[in-house]
Amino acid sequence: MAVSAFVVKVPAAELLAADLRRRYDATVALGVPAHITVLVPFMDPALVTTDVIERAARVLQRTPSFSFTLGGVGRFPETAYLAPEPASPFIAMTLALVQAFPGFPPYGGEHEGVVPHLSVAHGDARHAEEAATELRARLHASGPVHAVCTEVTLIENTSGRWQDMHVFKLPQAGD
Repeated sequence: MAVSAFVVKVPAAELLAADLRRRYDATVALGVPAHITVLVPFMDPALVTTDVIERAARVLQRTPSFSFTLGGVGRFPETAYLAPEPASPFIAMTLALVQAFPGFPPYGGEHEGVVPHLSVAHGDARHAEEAATELRARLHASGPVHAVCTEVTLIENTSGRWQDMHVFKLPQAGD
């Protein structure tokens, strides 16, 4: 079944993690860029109407653009990830979207709470540990990745590959 997802693309993370993502995260081969997920799964793309886009835009307009860093490595059992700091704007966007679209809890309700993250390795605990070790070494050598969130992208996988469906520009901080 086709689904969609709200994500914040983080091209600045590619220099640090692109090769690890290609090696340890199968979604890269499906067109998924380095990103922090805001909400997945979202509705079937065929059901995304103008009204849905407008409602999502109103919700996302509550969060002004913001700077963040990726300077820490986190783990889930089969996942290694870069942790954004601050995490609170990502959490706020997720919770606001869930309030507006209550039928779409984060990760289908499989996990308690919201942990913003940029997945680097996913699906195998040993590979996740290898990636986490390498990420820590790279961060130690280069310092954190600095990025700015100015937009949220709704992506979809109708074709089997993930593609942009709509881009929501966030207001400038202070507007």
